[in-house]
Amino acid sequence: MPQIKRALLSVTDKTGIADFARGLAALGVELVSTGGTARSLTDAGLAVQDVADLTGFPEMLDGRVKTIHPRVAGGMLAMRSKPEHMAALAEHNIQTIDMVVVNLYEFEKVAARKDAHLEEIIENIDIGGPTMIRAAAKNYQDVAVVTSAADYAPLLEELRSTGELSAATHWRLMKAAFAMTAAYDRAVSAKLESIDAPEEPLPAILDIRAPRAMSLRYGENPHQSAALYSTNRGGIAGGQQLQGKELSYNNLVDLDAAWQLVLEFTQPASAIIKHTNPCGCAEQATLAESYRKAFEADPISAFGGVLAFNRELDGETAQEVAKTFIEAIAAPAFSAEALAILAAKKNLRLVKVTPELDPLVIKSITGGFLAQTADTHKLDRSQAKVVTKRAPTEEEWVALEFGWKVVKHVKSNAIVYARAGQSVSAGAGQMSRVDSVKVGAMKAVLPLEGSVVASDAFFPFPDGLEQAAAHGITAAIEPGGSVKDADVIAAADRLGLAMVFTGVRHFRH
Repeated sequence: MPQIKRALLSVTDKTGIADFARGLAALGVELVSTGGTARSLTDAGLAVQDVADLTGFPEMLDGRVKTIHPRVAGGMLAMRSKPEHMAALAEHNIQTIDMVVVNLYEFEKVAARKDAHLEEIIENIDIGGPTMIRAAAKNYQDVAVVTSAADYAPLLEELRSTGELSAATHWRLMKAAFAMTAAYDRAVSAKLESIDAPEEPLPAILDIRAPRAMSLRYGENPHQSAALYSTNRGGIAGGQQLQGKELSYNNLVDLDAAWQLVLEFTQPASAIIKHTNPCGCAEQATLAESYRKAFEADPISAFGGVLAFNRELDGETAQEVAKTFIEAIAAPAFSAEALAILAAKKNLRLVKVTPELDPLVIKSITGGFLAQTADTHKLDRSQAKVVTKRAPTEEEWVALEFGWKVVKHVKSNAIVYARAGQSVSAGAGQMSRVDSVKVGAMKAVLPLEGSVVASDAFFPFPDGLEQAAAHGITAAIEPGGSVKDADVIAAADRLGLAMVFTGVRHFRH
């Protein structure tokens, strides 16, 4: 590979640039720079040639034009292996540029500001930076294109060790460069699209791009390959694993289901998930009590389950968790005491998670993708409609509100039996709603007498409600909207139940 004799440095983020430039200069590399970068390097005591001296043309148009010039582009694009290219450089007195160190205007940072005006957004669209990056990357065999400060130290080490950068390094840098410009153009396009349709929740073009964060041993089953891709915006995909063996595909799916559920609650809450469905969930005055209440709803299913907490996992709760086999735990933090207790469970995966909910929910189908806005509905008691002669008591209201939060996270057809702050049992994923009622009752460990029932969609006939009433429920909450609503309400009145219609459905497929 050709030696690095001349480097052009032009960066918005100047983190580490002076040290990197100093290291290059010590290796005999001539430094060329622009504007603020040149000033930073000069202030650091480095000898720098201004790009205007290289091109023989001053910066103009408020800095919009400074590196767009044949003496810059030619120095990058000339292929050293082609005599005619090198002859053209000599004819026009153009020097080769062997390394390009560039990062771009902080477009996304500016575009994310609510007070950013269109003129400011447009002004922060970088032109010269992407042009240099693409030119250098196209001629990657001869030019090293550096777009990340994380590469500065490894590149200096390689240059000091071997005197040059390997072909593999040039190739790696080129791929990273084109990934950067592609992401940058996507960000610009998405922002401009949002200006034309600020209230449109679904984009005209669904742009899915996320770097691979982790290769997984396999997918849902051992014969399937899998990997985790992260948008780096928090959530389970951006979680920090603190201990335990490698996370599996199924662990991540279940952790996400558990995490989304506990985020429904403001008081200390725990969720126990098995195969994406909650087998236990509770909200109590303390986190430990919430876990005990969640666990007692279905101790058998909890074995080998996945947990999530909406508070820092403390020592008392960790003591309770340690009593049974758990696969993985997600929480916003773990106390030192909790970490010490759970350290004995060497295979137990602990994941520290930053709260984040994506505005879009995306699923793949053959030939394409489905996208929808996230289900962020919160029940407002004042907007719900009591449709029976008997209104819920305050205790029943609290239980109904709790059950309504949980049923949103159970696979349809979904039924949840609940008390105030505690799920009692759930019936999930049945083809018939009355069967979900029966499954929930069949699986119940705690008494159903005196509980309430929540249904993610309307009862199409009275039979589901009648089946739940036979097990002792006192109230029910559902969306309403069935052509048989009058029959269902009449059955509730006949059975002495209180019933609330929410007007909102919570299917989860």
